[in-house]
Amino acid sequence: MLRFASLASGSKGNCLVAEAGDASSRTRVLLDCGLNLRDTERRLARLGLQPSDISGILVTHEHGDHAHGVFDFAAGHGVTVYLTYGTMAAMKAEGRVLEGVRMVYVNGRESFLIGGMQVAPFTVPHDAREPVQYVLSDGDRRLGVLTDIGAPTAHVAQVLSGLSALVLETNYDSGMLWNGGYPRWLKQRIAGPFGHLDNEDSGRLLAALDCSKLRHLIGAHLSQQNNRPELARAALARAMNCEESWVQLATQDEGFDWREA
Repeated sequence: MLRFASLASGSKGNCLVAEAGDASSRTRVLLDCGLNLRDTERRLARLGLQPSDISGILVTHEHGDHAHGVFDFAAGHGVTVYLTYGTMAAMKAEGRVLEGVRMVYVNGRESFLIGGMQVAPFTVPHDAREPVQYVLSDGDRRLGVLTDIGAPTAHVAQVLSGLSALVLETNYDSGMLWNGGYPRWLKQRIAGPFGHLDNEDSGRLLAALDCSKLRHLIGAHLSQQNNRPELARAALARAMNCEESWVQLATQDEGFDWREA
């Protein structure tokens, strides 16, 4: 069995939990931890989990909305952190790497196991030191998570084809961004090739994938200033040629509840 849930998704903090295995042997990991320690603990409890249930934290990159709480949680609960060397170096330069925490370096081209969970990192264009995103599997079902990428690539499309479930960035609506109040440099960064995906780019990426096995599609990392849920949902539904009600969304305050891939 492979199931997953989100503690939070958005610019104020991102954290997803995935679980593989049966009742006798389960592996649970956090994918990113952009929340503070107490908030992470509280939101895990909301999903019926304790910090001691977590086997590791997979870190995509060093930006605070994804990594703010990583080392506090790891140090507080004896959890191993999995991250690229570039991400570690960037966090260490900012004084965010805590002594005594076990770290395992991730290669963006090599899969590995955490207990009964298969972890396949993949490289993405984003304005971070050495960013990766992840596909998680129990050996049968596959969950892909893609929340920070500036532009779709052929490599990403190949990696994300044939998934059972996909959490996909729909960060902004282009019109809302360019007509909004952000300074021009920030608009250019968000819309640039190392920034984030807008709704239409997310839809174009989705349309390029083999979605024949897809059971769950969840739009994520929505900007509260530059997007609206109905716009993100409509773009993904058009790409899938499905009813808008089938497309789910992750939120900043609630994330989303357990889904079985």
